[in-house]
Amino acid sequence: MPMERTFSLESFDLKTYLAERRRCVDEALERFFPASSGLEKTVVEAARYSLFAGGKRLRPILCLAAADVAGGSREAVMPAACALEMVHTYSLIHDDLPAMDNDDFRRGRPTNHRVYGEAVAILAGDLLLTEAFGLLASPHGQADRTVPAERRLQAVAILARASGAQGMIGGQVIDLESETRDVDLATVEYMHIRKTGALICASLEMGAVLSGADPQTTEALGRYGRHLGLAFQITDDLLDVEGDPEVMGKSIGSDAAKNKKTYPALLGVARTKETARDHVEWAVATLERFDRKADPLRAIARYLLVRKA
Repeated sequence: MPMERTFSLESFDLKTYLAERRRCVDEALERFFPASSGLEKTVVEAARYSLFAGGKRLRPILCLAAADVAGGSREAVMPAACALEMVHTYSLIHDDLPAMDNDDFRRGRPTNHRVYGEAVAILAGDLLLTEAFGLLASPHGQADRTVPAERRLQAVAILARASGAQGMIGGQVIDLESETRDVDLATVEYMHIRKTGALICASLEMGAVLSGADPQTTEALGRYGRHLGLAFQITDDLLDVEGDPEVMGKSIGSDAAKNKKTYPALLGVARTKETARDHVEWAVATLERFDRKADPLRAIARYLLVRKA
């Protein structure tokens, strides 16, 4: 594995940190999800088309950062980090389908179904989801073999809960149903916590659990993840109102056009920005018990308030 740079409060460079972790995750994804030359190569190619489309790798980076806080091994946690990115990518492929959000572009490129057709896109998403759980459940490499099976089993349960009816899929259904009816702010928050926040929260919890963290550490990182997830989705809602299409790689204003229920739609832009700041500060506050190993998490939270994509 490549040498990692040490970051302190004085010298911390979030841009460099994210670039280095993103590179490590990309290298691992290439190992865990390689191209295929077999008869099934079309669906593998379609899955890789979206998996390597230039994502931020936020969820795997959070998983690795949680492992650092908990004193874990990056190599041992990397399969779980990659599994998180596979699940996230599958959700994006399916979200873009005509039956869902019907989007033509993602990250500046045609969406998966526009390139490979709806049937292959559905199967590509299914493939990523299936491979994610296989990757998480199986040991890979000497370091990962030192992770007790019960920790991997707990991580599987966390990811399943965050991806299912109590998490991402449940949130997506609420999102779809809310397009045709009026909802209040509590419903929008409930939806965001599940649709976006659950997988982000799971990223922190999985990194902690796989590293053998004590319950107090895991709980604190989970609370950070819940506030971070809400802040991330709220700022995402703001970018759909105020973002730069060229920077974002997609058009803005789609939420309003589809009657999506968002924080800006219910609160207006000014109050939405205040709400995002509140959740960022609450997220940072949950890290008070941790030393400088948690600096990346603090910086990631604060970055949400200035991100452009």
